[in-house]
Amino acid sequence: MHSTIRPKSDRPARSPVRLQPVIAECPACGHHVASPFFTGGEKPLATLGWPHSGKEALLMKRLPLNFVSCVECTHVFNADFNYENIPYSEMPDLTLNQGENWLEFCRKMQNRIIQMLPEQPTVVEIGYGDGGFLNDLARLRPEGRYIGFDPNGVAQNNNKVELLITLFQPDVHLGEIMPDLIISRHVLEHMANPLAFLQGLQFSATCLGMNLIAYFEVPCIDRALTSRRTVDFYYERNSLFTSRSFSRMLSRSGVLAEDVGVGYGGEVIYGFLRLGDAANQLQNARIASNFEQAAHESELAIGVQMEELYASGVRVAIWGGTGRSAAFINRYVVDAERFPIVVDSDPDKIGTFVPGMGQQILPPEALLENPVDVVIIPPQWRARDIVTQIQSLGIKVSRILIEHKGQLVEFDGQY
Repeated sequence: MHSTIRPKSDRPARSPVRLQPVIAECPACGHHVASPFFTGGEKPLATLGWPHSGKEALLMKRLPLNFVSCVECTHVFNADFNYENIPYSEMPDLTLNQGENWLEFCRKMQNRIIQMLPEQPTVVEIGYGDGGFLNDLARLRPEGRYIGFDPNGVAQNNNKVELLITLFQPDVHLGEIMPDLIISRHVLEHMANPLAFLQGLQFSATCLGMNLIAYFEVPCIDRALTSRRTVDFYYERNSLFTSRSFSRMLSRSGVLAEDVGVGYGGEVIYGFLRLGDAANQLQNARIASNFEQAAHESELAIGVQMEELYASGVRVAIWGGTGRSAAFINRYVVDAERFPIVVDSDPDKIGTFVPGMGQQILPPEALLENPVDVVIIPPQWRARDIVTQIQSLGIKVSRILIEHKGQLVEFDGQY
């Protein structure tokens, strides 16, 4: 039973909490507004410092504990965290828990994982640490292939498990290995952007046409919140999941969460996930890739057209010297030597120069004294107004061109 010390009757009442938004990107859901959560001052590293003397301990560098909580998903993270302060390469985070309750939880999860695997599975663990969990799986299903990735892990390869001291890159390693299962335990909370990692993993699996099982496990601070304990919040633990923020991260990643639960007395939250079903993302990516390819082709095609205009001897004017017009001039290398004439409707721009190419920007009336044969209008959203201005000024021009579907085409009042 917990006892509560009641305040003395003459103790002043607590002041109302003042809500102050903090602008910081949530690692779990990507929301950008948080609320102050725990300000612990400046403290030394708690798990990765390992001083070798009392004097060294007293002189350890102090680092800010400025934990905030995302107002959207309740994820808690240190807004002043900097990875450069963490000596992972010198002192890997291999904290071990050999308690019977913990080992029982691990055995339970291993047995569930084994039931999902084929007879000869290929299993990848991201952030294998000491390799113990992966080795246990290999003993339970020895016919499989087991590969671990961890840039700061222990190098203890054997004939059943291959441990690679390197980062796992979904866009590279998924296609090379084609695993049946991805495991990641107590890794996401150390990442600067776990949401981005999961989204990248999901998209890579989709691109490969995979239907991939994944098991993710992280510490859960739900009990820390209800009991208001503060010892969970130290510098190395920069990102802490609530059950809500973990679930929110999964939904924002587009993965199918087949089972999400808590274990080890509520101190851990886990999820069995299904990766590779993001057809809408694949379609959007194809649209983007098609545009990129078309843009490359248009760069070549319009470049040829500009060279042909120059070679034909016609006089060309570009209408507009900044913004879209400057983008056009620089993209297609419309240099001042071949195409010196640039005009602009905006009086404030007259007399300035085109960024990157150097043509002096002239007033439209300059085309009355020095007529041109062709006017190119890069800002198509203003094309009709510019044509109206050309007509009202009495400027004579044979052709008006705009960029359309990778070519310079005659402007016909539509675009």
